Amino acid sequence: MTATPTPRVTIRDVAARAGVSKGAVSLAFNRKPGLSEATRDRIFRAARELGWAPSRTARTLAGSRVDVVGLAVCRPARLLGLEPFYMEFISGVESVLVERSCSLLLRLVRSPEEEVGLMESWWRGRQIGGSILVDFRAGDPRPAVAERLGLPAVAVGHPALTGGLTSVWTDDATAVTEAVRYLAALGHRRIARVGGAAALGHTSIRTAAFDEAVRALEPPARAWQTATDFSGDAGARATRSLLAAAPGERPTAIVYDNDIMAVAGLSVAAEMGLRVPDDVSLLAWDDSQLCRLTHPTLSAMSHDVHGFGAEVARTLFGVITGEEEPGSHPVPTPVLTPRGSTAPP
Repeated sequence: MTATPTPRVTIRDVAARAGVSKGAVSLAFNRKPGLSEATRDRIFRAARELGWAPSRTARTLAGSRVDVVGLAVCRPARLLGLEPFYMEFISGVESVLVERSCSLLLRLVRSPEEEVGLMESWWRGRQIGGSILVDFRAGDPRPAVAERLGLPAVAVGHPALTGGLTSVWTDDATAVTEAVRYLAALGHRRIARVGGAAALGHTSIRTAAFDEAVRALEPPARAWQTATDFSGDAGARATRSLLAAAPGERPTAIVYDNDIMAVAGLSVAAEMGLRVPDDVSLLAWDDSQLCRLTHPTLSAMSHDVHGFGAEVARTLFGVITGEEEPGSHPVPTPVLTPRGSTAPP
């Protein structure tokens, strides 16, 4: 027996529930004058009860103005303040928002579930005109929520992780492969990677690419991988554990998933009486200013993080205005920048 499809809720239904005209509903959702606050509240309450939100196209045709863009980050506040990536990324986003007299609403959350509730609150409460979504996980619920709400959003992540959302991403798999091949070309056959949080999709992509790149090496190589929380403390602990083995049993090169862990690893090597790069080579990721302030300076997979943030913001405005077709596109892949922390073993 075929189930009867649920009737689609329309603007007419919302107007009937709120006791107003369709035009009044349009005025409310497009932030136009001419309605009392009580009437607006009644319309939004009716829309929530019916689970209705205006389509992106309808909002665009109505000429809605975007004054605020939302960004929620599921990271501890202390870590976010130390992480060069997010400071550069947000700076890039802001460089585009300021051109459009638009503000960024930034919130730190403790879980993906909390972020889902925040997305609904922001959108239904008319606090944002669009959102930037970061740190995707396998089976992430946010694409479906954004679709259900009609929330214009851009995902920062590989399209394999971001559902049907427009996404902007870096080719982490290619970058990891280049890092492993570079170290192998120097002669390293014992290579480790200190990765980020295991639950994050881009960590999984890098993990798989690292394994595949090491397996492809001739002659064969030995590899280690460990997951952390991206903090300097976790990077230091992971490095200490890797370098505590006997000289013939420890890695001669270590790749880190961010700069702050690489800097911590450099300090641990010195603490343990090991010379960089003579005893162990270290390779950072993102290439913030930190990499050029150490001694020796850190080789890195260099990435224009500021430009990445700017491109994400430009893409979001394209989605909001309807100029951007749903889909995804990569930004330039991180490229190797050799410095003083890598050399033949």
